[in-house]
Amino acid sequence: MNVQDNNTTAPSQPTPLYRWMVLVFISLTMFGNYYVYDSAAPIFDLLKDQLSFSDQDLGLLYSVYSVAAILVLLFGGYIIDRFGTKISILAFGAICLVAAFVTALSPELTIMLIGRFILGLGAEPLIVAVTTALAKWFKGKELSFAFGINLMIARLGSVSADWSPAWARSFYTNWQDPLWLATAIAGTCVAGGMLYWVLEQRAEKRYSLGRESETEKLDLKNLYRFSKSYWYVVALCVVFYSTVFPFRAFAIKYFIEAHGTSREVGGLLNSFLPFAAMIATPLFGYMVDRIGKRSLFMMFGSILLLPLFLMATYLPPGAPVALSLPFFGEAAVPLTLLAVMLTLGIAFSLIPAIMWPSVAYIVEENRLGSAYSLMTLCQQVGMAAIPWLIGVTNDAFDAGPANPDGYAAGMWIFTGLASLGLLFSFLLWRTERGPTSHGLETITTTSSG
Repeated sequence: MNVQDNNTTAPSQPTPLYRWMVLVFISLTMFGNYYVYDSAAPIFDLLKDQLSFSDQDLGLLYSVYSVAAILVLLFGGYIIDRFGTKISILAFGAICLVAAFVTALSPELTIMLIGRFILGLGAEPLIVAVTTALAKWFKGKELSFAFGINLMIARLGSVSADWSPAWARSFYTNWQDPLWLATAIAGTCVAGGMLYWVLEQRAEKRYSLGRESETEKLDLKNLYRFSKSYWYVVALCVVFYSTVFPFRAFAIKYFIEAHGTSREVGGLLNSFLPFAAMIATPLFGYMVDRIGKRSLFMMFGSILLLPLFLMATYLPPGAPVALSLPFFGEAAVPLTLLAVMLTLGIAFSLIPAIMWPSVAYIVEENRLGSAYSLMTLCQQVGMAAIPWLIGVTNDAFDAGPANPDGYAAGMWIFTGLASLGLLFSFLLWRTERGPTSHGLETITTTSSG
């Protein structure tokens, strides 16, 4: 019946089931977003063989994404504030779908670069809009868990892209079919946005929803007021992202051409990074809340990162380890490369678990928006420069299956970045041990919920 009993009052808050449905649907948009972003890496060798792309061209496919992300950071927050999460998630999800379509449309490099640029315009503000929506639907102790589930589903998009040469093997006979597959999967960005629209539309009539958190804004006027510790954390963030993401972009091609793996095993190896991070991130977060020593944890991550790229370059791949996995059957994975990728995932997990939350200890609460936005901006600058640089370096040293040693120069660049990470983490640790400490080493004794 449509007639509602006037004596019955609607609950003031959405039911737990309703809120978790919201979480699943908006996480679907992130799943599609992450899949499309990582869908280019498994076809790098096909783009080179079938379309004669250079490694510099391949690097640009990731660099232009970050250039777009830098630009959209300047006004994306305003759009979300102005139109709300309901419209923003659907609109930015639709942009991701258009981006995937344009990228798959033509063999021309310019068209592909336009598609990846459009993806940067849609994907980064989509992440912000989803984060803003989660803060409205979940409070207190539930919020961290909700963020964790959202990140897990999003990273499954990356894992699915890495595994696609196995579960969608028939698509990998040419460069274009995997991109059309990515376009179809990008439909989840729109589908999730539409389902979220329906749920929020109904909830607005039935429940009392929380206010959306303020979107992070970049305030350039008072940059000089940030402490040295803040800038060391920003430098660490830039180094980690500029090392891990560009390496992931080239990793499958590198494993195929430098170590002779199949495309399926190369994708499997690449997937161990987000898998390890999915497991290690909440564990590190739990540990640091009870132990403190945040700068030491970040130094530990930098030490872990430092030898990995040289290990992959100069050590033998190692005896194959037989893994029985869905879609792969019995997969033989080289032991050294498996250890490198798992360790890389553990090191990288320190970013969401420790590095980002550490900013809240260093910066005043009323300036956190500017602090996080500036940190993200610097991160994207690094991610725009390094993929292009690695591509140029690979081309300069003629890296490829006929000359696997040509990849060594690029791996030394990654090692150099990791060395800078160790330097910045040491400077942060030394600063936090002095009289200007911001409490990064303290144990979290209270809960926000």
